[in-house]
Amino acid sequence: MPIVSDQPGPEEPRLPSRESQRGLDWFIFFLADVQTGFGPFIAVYLTTQKWTQVEIGFVLSIGGIIGLLGQVPGGAIVDAARSERVVAGWAVAAIGAAALAYALWPIFPVVTLAATLHALASCVLGPAIAAISLGLVGPLAIGERLGRNARFASLGSGSAAALMGACGYFLSSRSVFLVTFILAIPTLLSLARIREREIDIAQAHGEVKREVPDKRATSIVGLVRQRSLLIFAGAMMLFQLANAAMLPLMAGVVTTRSSQWAPVLIAACIIVPQAIVALCSPSVGRKAQAWGRRPLLLLAFASLAIRGLLFATVRDPYLLVMVQVFDGITAAIFSVMVPLIVADVAFGSGHFNLAQGIVGTAVGIGASLSTVLAGYVSDKLGSSTAFMGLAGVAALGLFMIWLVMPETRRTA
Repeated sequence: MPIVSDQPGPEEPRLPSRESQRGLDWFIFFLADVQTGFGPFIAVYLTTQKWTQVEIGFVLSIGGIIGLLGQVPGGAIVDAARSERVVAGWAVAAIGAAALAYALWPIFPVVTLAATLHALASCVLGPAIAAISLGLVGPLAIGERLGRNARFASLGSGSAAALMGACGYFLSSRSVFLVTFILAIPTLLSLARIREREIDIAQAHGEVKREVPDKRATSIVGLVRQRSLLIFAGAMMLFQLANAAMLPLMAGVVTTRSSQWAPVLIAACIIVPQAIVALCSPSVGRKAQAWGRRPLLLLAFASLAIRGLLFATVRDPYLLVMVQVFDGITAAIFSVMVPLIVADVAFGSGHFNLAQGIVGTAVGIGASLSTVLAGYVSDKLGSSTAFMGLAGVAALGLFMIWLVMPETRRTA
């Protein structure tokens, strides 16, 4: 059953202008382009600059640690801001500056500072996008809007990977970061198309209008103690614990079995899920409002468990690409469900973005543990055992959603 409470109900869906909706679409598209430049291209570029693997690992670790520790403060900053557009604009400018620093001064102090700046900016960008989306359309239409966000992010990531791969191949690995810096410009221009007056700031923070202030409903302590938030954060930690190591582990298996075709097969394993996310995410948002959140969460965890089992048993490297269809299903659901369920749970508290930070921290912990534990099990007991273990963790998350996770969907 949907959540029933004594809080004021959600307002009717807001109707932002076409210009603001399109501005947000293209902002997310170009931002995904920009963020793609900081993926595996960093290690390739720094290697060409004669960096040691220890130095590269240190820089990458900085981003991971700051990204984990900065989730909750980043959400709190967005909740405290009076303009999410301004926060997002400064964050994009900081990422552009970091990309330029990588390209022009690839020395250890500058790259370390750039990696720190990029990680800090990324901590506020996710909450800012979700807040702008919620402020534009309101809680009753946020599911479909988040589906649109996921579609444009997926399209942006795929196109950027192709563009930057071509630049790195035909020009140089340095050009990837120059392209990233240039792409920050259309990102900011798209952000400027979103009309500030159409973003309901209170709604963007998960607030509701009350005739009499309710300190209990808007308490941070009360939010952190919410059973549904804690259960969902735990489920997301299990999800990433099962998911984060699957593709890297599978890449190693493919390379061992078919080294000549490994790069092509791994690229296909990345493209297939992205295509499914682009196609299916808007439908996920609509179905989440029609069916509720729990059925889709159960489908996502079941898909992840099946994927792990198939990776453990399928031997043909080409069939492994088809298994990635399940990754696409899982990614399409969770790209919408995470901010959507957080918006449900934090409704009325005024701390929507702080709640996103709490769930983001759980996700980061799960992802960090996943690669370490799966790698250890794979080395000691073999990759099939590691995949079976990851599938078991996904099954545990499935039972957690089935047995203890409440339905969070709200209705007018």
